[in-house]
Amino acid sequence: MPQPGHVLALDQGTTSSRAIVFRTPDLTAVATAQQEFPQHYPASGWVEHEPEDLWRSSLAVMREAVAKAGLRPADIAGIGIANQRETALVWDRRTGRPIHRAIVWQDRRTAGACAALREAGHAPAVAAATGLLIDPYFSATKIAWLLDEVPGAREAAERGELAFGTVDSFLLWRLTEGRAHATDATNACRTMLFDIHAGRWDPAMCELFRVPMPLLPEVRDCAAAFGTTDALGAPLPVLGIAGDQQAATVGQACFRPGMVKSTYGTGCFALLNTGDRPVVSGHRLLTTIAYQLDGRRTYALEGAIFVAGAAVQWLRDGLGLIRNAAESGALAARSDPRQRLYLVPAFVGLGVPYWDAEARGAIHGLTRASDPADFARAALESVGYQTRDLLTAMRSDTAGAPAAGVGREDAVLRVDGGMVASDWTMQFLADVLDAPVDRPVVRETTALGAAYLAGLQAAVCPQPDVFARSWRLERRFVPEMPGEAREAAYAGWRRAVRRTLSDIV
Repeated sequence: MPQPGHVLALDQGTTSSRAIVFRTPDLTAVATAQQEFPQHYPASGWVEHEPEDLWRSSLAVMREAVAKAGLRPADIAGIGIANQRETALVWDRRTGRPIHRAIVWQDRRTAGACAALREAGHAPAVAAATGLLIDPYFSATKIAWLLDEVPGAREAAERGELAFGTVDSFLLWRLTEGRAHATDATNACRTMLFDIHAGRWDPAMCELFRVPMPLLPEVRDCAAAFGTTDALGAPLPVLGIAGDQQAATVGQACFRPGMVKSTYGTGCFALLNTGDRPVVSGHRLLTTIAYQLDGRRTYALEGAIFVAGAAVQWLRDGLGLIRNAAESGALAARSDPRQRLYLVPAFVGLGVPYWDAEARGAIHGLTRASDPADFARAALESVGYQTRDLLTAMRSDTAGAPAAGVGREDAVLRVDGGMVASDWTMQFLADVLDAPVDRPVVRETTALGAAYLAGLQAAVCPQPDVFARSWRLERRFVPEMPGEAREAAYAGWRRAVRRTLSDIV
């Protein structure tokens, strides 16, 4: 009997669900389907999703993609899932119905609880076990909020009647009709409940955050037999799961220590592969699991830029300078090179390495000659400057581990996400970093990573070293800016940031 020649990737994101069918073993995309779903903002700083929207949209796009490809379930070797991370759901084990809307990773409702835990001195222990900062971003305080605020939930959880999951785990439960309650190591490590060194749920963290351990799913490798679904009309195995940024790391084939991928969407997430040893950051970068295969964990340093593509959205929606994001690069190219305008896009504070939540956006260097092209250039350049800040922090954190460092001669930044379509932006990124920037042929790297994990488990895709050789470059951007000009421009950025920080009068 011939082996199935395709894998199906589900990329369940914050604003939409997308499914892509890939042909194996070369993982060429043959069909795509996407569906947006509503966002809910019940109070200031609160962000929720209706769990049924996550389920219905995911199921719909998987069925549509398979139909578009003209395939039957028997033609699919397996399903890989990539998902928005940290979003928390709790549901009834008997009925499968969630007890509340999903609390999204962006939600800040537990900021007070997190502040109290930090003030009580728990941050060092949390960081030592989980690699994370105490922050509402992660799942643990969301779970506690659900158990405390939904009547009877805590008691039901203690009796083992409820289940917790990140979005992958909830979808897996639904796909398998409750037969599988599992997740993978990359999602587990984003909960603040997982010991990234021992590779297991941490009883001390569960006690600290008041999360009953019977709630928690089984943790498996990223490529594993997670269960079988009949949701597409015939039995089909779920064989791969990874959080979206880790899935993109796999999709970019960043398997060697020192390799970095950076995803440019609304914000920017950069992951640096540090190999089999977790690196502790001195700049409040996160120590996380990049992927886990065959029981072996590979670690990463992760940093976030709060505003990347959001700066372009501001040009469009806030200022009305462009009609769509694609115009930003062309407008920036028309700017006056003698104008040195700096946008510090601290619309929601500044992240690594400044960590100033009270900072707010500012524009420095305005003159009467400043025009829309200069604003566009400043917005796009801000992404490059922030990336250099982030990679400089990573370089400092890995200075004692040369094999994992980002300062090696062969260091290359692999990029993906919506912003990388702009040649102008990518060229400036290479210029300000003084390093090559590689844009891949396949830009849907999150879905590609999920597909590869499923294909690896199904034995229809090669081992990571062979897959890495199949990674295809669409364009490499190499530095062209003279060194003196680059350093002068970056020094101006640093001055602009210092004037923007909240503790500067």
